[in-house]
Amino acid sequence: MKKILFGILFLFLGSTAAMAQTTQDSTFIEVIAPAPPIPAGPSILFAEEKHDFGTIKQGEVVEYTFKFTNNGSKPLMISNVRTTCGCTVPTWPKAPIQPGQSADITARFNSAGKMGKQNKVITIDSNALQGTTQVIIATTIVAAQ
Repeated sequence: MKKILFGILFLFLGSTAAMAQTTQDSTFIEVIAPAPPIPAGPSILFAEEKHDFGTIKQGEVVEYTFKFTNNGSKPLMISNVRTTCGCTVPTWPKAPIQPGQSADITARFNSAGKMGKQNKVITIDSNALQGTTQVIIATTIVAAQ
């Protein structure tokens, strides 16, 4: 008789523990953040908007590639890329960048005749919803020895 009573008690406690776990698991709700909305037109999104070369020697030529994505819903066309002086030469894609595609704008900086802290602004003219956008390259130039 004790064995039967003990068996029933064991089954009762075991099933209660299992139900408690099931109830606890079923109340868990996973929260997923909504995806950001896709802009209604071409849009330019840079992975990095400023690059610092650190310290370089006068006369060095350095180059950096800014990566960007058209995160909009229509093709992105870059019509021009302008710099603050002739010491910085940009290259950019001439073909349309389709929605979801990525491309590069490269800036080549010649430090000849420059000294000290330098910030060069690169202005991108395009059909992006943001209008004209800018990226920056920076460096500190020291005398060559």
